[in-house]
Amino acid sequence: MKYKHIIYILLIALIPGACTDNFEEMNKDPYQISDESLLQDFNQIGSFFPTMLANIIGEQVQNNLSNDAFVRHLATPTPFVGGANNTTYNITWNSYWGRIYNTIMSPSFQVIQLAEEAEEEVFVSWAKLIRIMGASRLSAWHGPIIYSNFGSSSQAIMYDSEEVLYNTWFAELDDIVATFDANPDYPGLSSFDDSFGGEVTNWAKLANTLRLQLALRLTKVAPELARTEGEKAIAAQAGLISTNSDNFFISLYGQQFHPAVVAYSWNDTRMSASMESILIGYEDNRIASYFEPAQIPALYSDHPEWPYKGIHAASFLAAKDQRLTYSNISEDFISAEERRYLTATETHFMLAEAALRNWAGTMSAQEHYEEGVRLSFAEWGAGGVDEYLANNTGMPLDYNDPMAEGDVNDFQSRITTTVAWDEAVSNEEKLEKIITQKWIASYMNTVEIWVDHRRTGYPKLPYNYKNESNSTWGIIGDEEFLKRMPFVEAERENNPQGVADATQKLGGPDLISTRLWWDVEGPNF
Repeated sequence: MKYKHIIYILLIALIPGACTDNFEEMNKDPYQISDESLLQDFNQIGSFFPTMLANIIGEQVQNNLSNDAFVRHLATPTPFVGGANNTTYNITWNSYWGRIYNTIMSPSFQVIQLAEEAEEEVFVSWAKLIRIMGASRLSAWHGPIIYSNFGSSSQAIMYDSEEVLYNTWFAELDDIVATFDANPDYPGLSSFDDSFGGEVTNWAKLANTLRLQLALRLTKVAPELARTEGEKAIAAQAGLISTNSDNFFISLYGQQFHPAVVAYSWNDTRMSASMESILIGYEDNRIASYFEPAQIPALYSDHPEWPYKGIHAASFLAAKDQRLTYSNISEDFISAEERRYLTATETHFMLAEAALRNWAGTMSAQEHYEEGVRLSFAEWGAGGVDEYLANNTGMPLDYNDPMAEGDVNDFQSRITTTVAWDEAVSNEEKLEKIITQKWIASYMNTVEIWVDHRRTGYPKLPYNYKNESNSTWGIIGDEEFLKRMPFVEAERENNPQGVADATQKLGGPDLISTRLWWDVEGPNF
């Protein structure tokens, strides 16, 4: 690890994580560089990159109490704000916007200018790729965002519609990949790249895989565009992230893995009930790499051979200390030095879906599905993958919360598919298998699986037990899920014309019940 980069992370740490200041202030360049020593060895450009990469993935309120809970990976034992918070659909925290604009969009705006002036086109492309990585995640939260107009000095800054965003990203990826492909031996990135050691071809693989990911988001709203971009990614010169040696992890640059802080320092997160239901029902040995056993045997008396207990991600919680003995995340995360963003496992599940849709260049859906599972087991050091893939009887379990009386917080599993591939079933059931396994494998990286859950309806997760949605932020039905996060308050106050325009482009009110552009209701085929 290159500890010389920690200074840049510490500088960013001075910016509050929940900052949503005036957007025009965000557009000012806060990273003016005057030290002549930075002109040596690409430092005047490369010094920005560790900070940008380190801030793509959010922290507690930006992931753990939002998409981690929305997709039922992790759950909190803490009844924040009297139990009416993001996890129960009463929007309390909404700060991912400030993180992306302060620590990715703003520095990338400057570094692109610097790199263009220095005629360092690989650095330009690298910065643009990181900008897409952050912005595409932010758009998965809100829908329309400020992108092409970023840096404008206008009083009212207009957002891009989602359709414009995706077309812009695909066009930018064309240029990025072309630059990377033309400069495979470029040496300039190595001092600033703790992920791939400066190997430009690996960044090309990441860009191609990101294109495939973005394409699959559009399969229902723009199927021909999705196919065109997906097949372009599959056929790309550098290829995709397809083996575990290609996996893209983001260095923590000496910082502690934030979910471990939330879990072990603050005691604010635990295993979800859905993880218990699915992993134990499928007899999935990855559970030992994901979680610690529960501390009290009575908690798992219904499956004593699997000593784990989770919390329903939308529970009624009377007091924090009631469920602290439930399964914590694995202690291995305390010493983690990096965090996943895109891995070969996800690539093969994406290719399995592409095969179902008859996109060119894939193997069979079954081959990609099974390879995705195998790579995930290998990545997590779990055994028994052959037996797992042959399991055609195991089903996710119904859940009982032993700390609550009656049926409080309980649910019956809605999942009726097994692990074993069955070529005879419909494409819908095959897709359910693919997305369910992709959900399992996406542990500690839940933004894209939240996209998948909204666009496909899979996995068939349990609904909220406690639903505090309201007319202020939008009503979510008892058998529905939150669809998006609203635009941030600072933007309503400081850029009201932009937010009004964005709401028109959203195609519905600025509420958590409004579907994003690609979230089209109806069957997947």
